Formats: sequence, C-alpha cells, structure tokens
Amino acid sequence: MDAVAKEAGVGKGTVFRRFGNRSGLMIALLDHSESQLQQAFLSGPAPLGPGAPGEKVDPLDRLIAYGRARLTTAAAHLDILLEAEEGGPQRFRHPTRIVSVIHTRTLLQAMGFHGNLELMCIAVLAPLDPPAIYHLHHHDHMPFDQIADQWESLVRSLQPTKG
Repeated sequence: MDAVAKEAGVGKGTVFRRFGNRSGLMIALLDHSESQLQQAFLSGPAPLGPGAPGEKVDPLDRLIAYGRARLTTAAAHLDILLEAEEGGPQRFRHPTRIVSVIHTRTLLQAMGFHGNLELMCIAVLAPLDPPAIYHLHHHDHMPFDQIADQWESLVRSLQPTKG
C-alpha cells in the first residue's frame, strides 16, 4: 500500500479510503479484465457469448467456453486474485462470484438441469477458483491446459436426471 501511495503521489490514508484494504486494491486492478470477460459471455460471439440473434448455441459448449475463459483469466492474474481472495462465507457474496453463479446456473438450466442449482454451481465452479487453480498448478504440477481439459471432462460428464 505504501508503494501504491508513493507511486500515485498521495498519502497511504488516501489509498485506504479509496480501496478500503489490500484486497480492495487487488480487486480494482482486476476490474478491466473481469469487465472484458463479462462482456464476452453476456453479448459476445458464440460459443462463449450467446452469438448472433437467432443463432442456436449449445449451452454445454457455452459452459465449457466460459470455464476455459474463466481459467485463462484467472491464470493470467493468479497472484493478484490470490491477494484479493476473501476467505469465509463473504467470498460467495462478491459481485464477480454472483455473476459467475448466475451465468453458470442459466447454462445448467438450458442443459436440462432443474430445481435449486446452487450446490451444483458451487461444485462446477470450485476448480476455477484461484486457490484451487494455484494448488493444482503449483502443488500438483498440472499445466493450465490440463486443468482446463479435466474441468471440461467433468462438465461433459454431468447429465440431468429425467423427470
């Protein structure tokens, strides 16, 4: 925080008032890439986005494209994401997480899943959380593309129940 304040030519108190804490500063640094990702999956070309009006896009393909894009974004900013990571239950109330869950739930519903999908969303998104990515990459020595491939296999194995 001292280095940021010095570089910006302001006092450390100003930085704390603007960002609240170190985590807030890290989140602000990530805002641009997160906005780009959200724009892409909300209104971009298929398969990540919905595609052109009237274009039929498989929701499974969209979910896989989203997971791969989320992993790519996380891998590019992993150190900052880990600094910004909030532990405990508040992590599930962060706006980025909420948007991610809403998007995932929407795609799962389009794939034929019904009911309360909160647990399924948490399970599907867990391998894409920065601490999980860090663990898989640094402790299990998995390259990012292998994490993506295994996550895709997991998602492809999901089957909605009939009835």
